[in-house]
Amino acid sequence: MGGTGEMGQEAAGEAEVALYGWVLDHQRADAAAAAADLGLSPERAGAALDRLREAGLVQPAPGDPGQERAVAPEAATAPRIAALEADIREQQLRIARIRAEAEGFAPAYRHRTGGAGGLELIPTLPEVRTLLTRMSGECREEVLTSQPGGGSRVPEAMEEALLRDRALLERGVSLRTLYHHTARFHGPSQAYVAAASALGGRYRTSHELFGRVIVFDRETAFLPTADGSWGAVVVREANTVAYLCQLFEQTWEAATPFSNAADDGLAKVSGELDRTILRLLAAGLKDEAIARRLGMALRTTRRHIADIMDQLSAESRFQAGVAAARQGLLEELEDRTEA
Repeated sequence: MGGTGEMGQEAAGEAEVALYGWVLDHQRADAAAAAADLGLSPERAGAALDRLREAGLVQPAPGDPGQERAVAPEAATAPRIAALEADIREQQLRIARIRAEAEGFAPAYRHRTGGAGGLELIPTLPEVRTLLTRMSGECREEVLTSQPGGGSRVPEAMEEALLRDRALLERGVSLRTLYHHTARFHGPSQAYVAAASALGGRYRTSHELFGRVIVFDRETAFLPTADGSWGAVVVREANTVAYLCQLFEQTWEAATPFSNAADDGLAKVSGELDRTILRLLAAGLKDEAIARRLGMALRTTRRHIADIMDQLSAESRFQAGVAAARQGLLEELEDRTEA
C-alpha cells in the first residue's frame, strides 16, 4: 500500500488489517513476531505497523509506555476529527469576519449604484455569478427562472447551471424554468432538462417570453441591464418582485411541458411557430423584435417570414395578415391561447 501519511486517506490494506487484528489478539505490537505468524516480510510488517501508529490505531499502553496496544477505530479517529472540526470552525469565523467587514461598505455601494430603493446594479459578469451562487446557496424554498434565447446557451454554462441546480433540488428547493420553444431543438438543452428533471426540476416552453429573470424565494429577482451588458439589476422591492412572479405564473400556465421537438412532431411545432409569427406580424412588429420575442436568430426569423409569405402568396406583410385572417389562422391561434 502506497504511503500517504495517514491511513484515512485511502482504504486500509490487507497487511494493516491483518496486523491490527494480530495486535488486538496478542495485546502487544511486535512486527517480527506478527510477520512470522501472518506470513509477511519483516519490511512489510514494519511498514504496516508504522502506518497503524500514524493512524492512531496502535498507541502506547496506559501505565506502561514500553508496551503498545490496539485501540478502537472510533477512539483513534476522534482526536484527528476534532482537530479538523476546529479548523472548520475557524474558517467559518474567518468567513463571517470577511462578510461583516464587506457589509460595512454595502450602504455606500448601494447608494451609488441605485441599491437604496430596493434596486442594486451589478456591473460585471463575475460579480453576477458570485452573487447568483451565494443566493442559490441561501435559497430556502423556490427558484423561478425565465431563460429566453432558445438554443443559444453554451454547453459549459449549462453544465455550471446543472451543478447549481442539483444542489438546490437535493435540498428540496422547488425549481421551475421557462424556455422558448426553440430550446426543444437544441441538443444540450434537451440533455440538461432531462438530467435536471430527473432530480425534480420542472421545465416548460413557450413561443413568447416576457424576458430574462431569476427569482429566489419570491424575495430577490435578477434582471438583465438595459444596455445589453453582462451585468444585472438585483430587485428586492417586494411589490416589484411580486409583479414579476405574477408574470411568470401567467406564462407558466400557458406554456407547454418541455419535450423534444421531434417527439411532438416537427410539422406541429413548425405550424405553431408560423401562427405565432403571423400574429406578431399582424401586430406590426419588425423582424428584429419578432426574433427577440421568439428567441430566434434574426436570419432564421426572416427565413420563416419569407416561407410564410410564400405559402400565403403574399407580397407584403399586410397581404399576409389579410390572407391569414381569411384562412382563420389568426383566430385559431387566439382560441388556442385563450384555452
